[in-house]
Amino acid sequence: MITLATHVGYPQALIDKKATKETKALFVNLVKISQKGILFGHQESEAYGVGWKELPGTSDIKLVSGSFAAVHGWDVGNEGQETNVDGVKFSDMLKWMDEAYKRGGVNTISWHADNPVTGVDAWNKTPVVKDLLPGAAGHAAYVRQLGYVADFLAKSKGPIIFRPFHEHNGDWFWWGKGNCTEEEYIQLWRFTVDYLKNTRNLHHLIYAFSPDRSRINLNDGKKDYLYGYPGDDYVDVIGLDNYMDVGVAWNTKSVDEQRADLVTVLKLVSSIAKEKNKMAALTETGMEGIKNATWFTEVILNPIKSNSDIQLAYFMVWRNANTTHHYAPYPGHSAVPDFLKFYNDPYSLFEVDIQNLYKNDKPLLK
Repeated sequence: MITLATHVGYPQALIDKKATKETKALFVNLVKISQKGILFGHQESEAYGVGWKELPGTSDIKLVSGSFAAVHGWDVGNEGQETNVDGVKFSDMLKWMDEAYKRGGVNTISWHADNPVTGVDAWNKTPVVKDLLPGAAGHAAYVRQLGYVADFLAKSKGPIIFRPFHEHNGDWFWWGKGNCTEEEYIQLWRFTVDYLKNTRNLHHLIYAFSPDRSRINLNDGKKDYLYGYPGDDYVDVIGLDNYMDVGVAWNTKSVDEQRADLVTVLKLVSSIAKEKNKMAALTETGMEGIKNATWFTEVILNPIKSNSDIQLAYFMVWRNANTTHHYAPYPGHSAVPDFLKFYNDPYSLFEVDIQNLYKNDKPLLK
């Protein structure tokens, strides 16, 4: 049994002063867990997997390990339609989210928001952020779009880690660097949080900020990380999306160099979170196709465990769409033996390992 205690001198408080009791408890408990272990997450884990779709009580994670992931990732892109950006029905997503919450798992939602002005998807880079801000011509269109998201979030029975406008320091989304100014991005983020929290009175949200590692120069890491940071009053989670240091093909650095960079950037994220009394998380990572059969232990788990300054509440790998685009093993995959080794390590935490995340002063691990 791992003993968990709140870090001395490290008070945790959500930006929403009206946050629900369960939401406050989840935030504090995740910070506690980050001191001794890490929750494992998977995107759209129950919606589909390699070779199946919409099977009750199923996920590739559970088929391989016997347990669901501890963190369940979802996306509300394609807002206002019947299905999300990945073809998942919003009604089904809500059902799976509630099931995960009732089992004691954690839900996190990203938003690949359609471009509100052009009507095209999140990857349409037409500069529009300046037109979405209060007083601008496209503001009403953005509020309507955000309203669809708020309507969906309001239906959830449990707390949600909401992660909008991710990887903003890259240039691949319409809210990204080069497609809007830093100040425009900050204003969009602040309006979004204020609208959800104050206008729509949604008090079960934990707000996650998640720049992309590929645009962070580790020689000036803190400055680069904080590009577009909307302020301590608008962020709960100091997150990071990192595919760069975990075996992506275009990174020509050696395995040892990538491991060193991963440790460096995760220490950085952890230190910023501690300094700001926030929670740290590796909000997106993974190796497409898991071409390294020992990826889960050698590339992720061991580097995280190697340095006590790294304190992350969770890390989440991306979705399992098919035999080429997947980030978690499925039955018969060459990475299954290593994944089971990862699963059995006391430091890695799955849904079967956790309890009472939504309660105060209760044992968190089984």
